[in-house]
Amino acid sequence: MSSKGPATLGQLVSGRRSIRRYQPTPIPAEILDRLLEAARWAPSAHNRQPWRFAVVEAFSAKDRLAGAMGDRLRTDRRRDGDPTDAIEQDVARSHARIIGAAVVLVVALDMRDMDRYRDAVRQHAEHLMAVQSAAMATQNLLLAAHAEGLGACWMCAPLFCPEVVAEALALPSGWEPQALVTLGWPASAGKPPVRKSIGEMVWTPPRME
Repeated sequence: MSSKGPATLGQLVSGRRSIRRYQPTPIPAEILDRLLEAARWAPSAHNRQPWRFAVVEAFSAKDRLAGAMGDRLRTDRRRDGDPTDAIEQDVARSHARIIGAAVVLVVALDMRDMDRYRDAVRQHAEHLMAVQSAAMATQNLLLAAHAEGLGACWMCAPLFCPEVVAEALALPSGWEPQALVTLGWPASAGKPPVRKSIGEMVWTPPRME
């Protein structure tokens, strides 16, 4: 990342940005392989590695995905009673972000290797552990992308329409879409994020005498 040498982990973590606009330049297959390799080394519940990644590179597939998600977004926003102009701007912005990326990765879960419980409470916890596992794998991937000089953005919209994403891309049976990660060579540096102070996030329990 730096002309002075490799970036430290701290520099990668604090320097990563959500990049939403990309140059029209392909991403070499070997770089994509390195990103997915970083993802698969993430920790996971029971070491079951429930994450799955669909690699979407063809324009037709990206356009089909963006169109299907846009239709669902439009329907939901109309049901909310939002102004038509605002809805169409939101749909167009989402469509442009997806088709403008060199690669779109669909982050999904596959629960088939996870534990099963008879009661809903423990089964919900098991599903949540799989979600957390997929999120950790995705964070690995985002940091690896930044280390390669790529821009990336995590989009959580599939949580609102998982069946739409699965159908648009004909995902394998059992895959549960969780997010999209758009990837490409950055067209801009992105905005520095605002972070809360450590004091706002950390709490220490009182001593029990």
